[in-house]
Amino acid sequence: MNKLKVVIVGGGTSGWMTAAAFAGVTKREQVEVQLIESDEIGTVGVGEATLPHIKDFNDYIGINEAEFMRKTQATIKLGIEFVDWGKIGNRYFHPFGKFGAPMGATDFFQMWLRARKEGLEAPLEDFCYAIVASKQNRFEFPSRDGNSVKASYAYAYHFDAFLYARFLREFSEARGIIRTEGKITDVTLDQHSGDIRSVTLASGEVVTGDLFIDCSGFRGLLISGALKVGYQDWTPWLPCDRAVAVPCDRTTNEITPYTRSTARAAGWQWHIPLQHRTGNGYVYSSRFISDDEAAATLLANLDGAAQADPRPLRFTAGRREKCWHKNCVTIGLASGFLEPLESTSIYLVQMAITFLLRLLPREHVMDQTLEDEFNRLIDVEYERVRDFLILHYHANTRTDAPMWQYCRDMDIPDSLRDKIARFKHRGYIHAYADGLFAPPSWQAVFFGQDIVPERYDALAEVMDRDVLLTRMTDLRTLIADGVSTMPGHDDFIRGYCDAGKAIEAVR
Repeated sequence: MNKLKVVIVGGGTSGWMTAAAFAGVTKREQVEVQLIESDEIGTVGVGEATLPHIKDFNDYIGINEAEFMRKTQATIKLGIEFVDWGKIGNRYFHPFGKFGAPMGATDFFQMWLRARKEGLEAPLEDFCYAIVASKQNRFEFPSRDGNSVKASYAYAYHFDAFLYARFLREFSEARGIIRTEGKITDVTLDQHSGDIRSVTLASGEVVTGDLFIDCSGFRGLLISGALKVGYQDWTPWLPCDRAVAVPCDRTTNEITPYTRSTARAAGWQWHIPLQHRTGNGYVYSSRFISDDEAAATLLANLDGAAQADPRPLRFTAGRREKCWHKNCVTIGLASGFLEPLESTSIYLVQMAITFLLRLLPREHVMDQTLEDEFNRLIDVEYERVRDFLILHYHANTRTDAPMWQYCRDMDIPDSLRDKIARFKHRGYIHAYADGLFAPPSWQAVFFGQDIVPERYDALAEVMDRDVLLTRMTDLRTLIADGVSTMPGHDDFIRGYCDAGKAIEAVR
């Protein structure tokens, strides 16, 4: 068997996640991996909040969780709190967990809808372990007993993206990944097949490969610059096209185990608590606010003193028309960008890596079937994330700013229009086998932004009313009592992965 030569172009989070995955799960005698990056070219690195899937990725490639959290200043994330979305004064959580527990002949959400009609006053959020824990700033690892309500939630991380890339670089190089410092000045294509044959560095070095992975960011050095693959612009649905980011001092000793997203006049502001600082940013539409106004808005709404000047970023929401073309696969921003509203950027990197490893060519032969399947899977992921993000913008009743009026009135994809219609009818959400965001995520945002079902499943009527209300009350009490015994999130961080202790040990 001939060894497959893989060349990764670009570092940062996407490049080093890709390299680490190859280092962790492939055999060196079968695959040789070389990563090319230039210290002259900066990385975006604003994605400091993640989804629970990142734990699966880290576990899969063999990363020690506590060590990783210490070295990346990480904290726990149980979900996202949305402030002023839908309407000003509104607050709700999108949790990493289920609502309720099995009850009756249909799902819990349908039973809760019926109980609400029967006089139950407890809000839906009281029946979610992750939300109740978030509101009290508590955390412990989920139970391994799948039948326990304490197993009904998952968790992700907030971390410093720059430190995560550095951590993955150390992990990868220790396992044989070759890093080459250099700036690519030329890409050579095969005259007959159109495949990439090699890349040339400013030093004159020529690097050949069988499979090239484009992690070069928005510019898409290989996929766009060399192979001329186009880009689908989704700005009409996702109008935000710029961001400004700045870290600030922590002003409180209590670190919240959730991200906060606050809607502003022309977009939204993120608040991401790390061990050593707080990450902040304003994602906005340049059609509705100037860059200077956006920066001023961000700086005026920080919890602590800014640690740097605001850093501007520009992007176009959308995705590449093909993420695998010829012998080039795009991962990360070279594939597309759907803004960080639901922390999906690193998830999409992870899924692209997972699909690539599953469909990795044998030896040096590129198979069209593999390319087609990869592109199909990526398309599903991007389009389902796209619809979920659009929902946040479209489902609003705000009258304070033109952008929100635009989002409310804009045309939306048929796929999302159908989801909204089905939910309004009787709270129905289809659970897809592929793609991100299960029914509890949709339920949280739909209900959080005042899209309420007109009726509920007929099977919810089977249970006796008094039995239903008693079981609801008992479940709510069970969750509240369970959360009350959890340690505080700060106590968990200090005991499990305190970055300060690691720094003192190095000194």
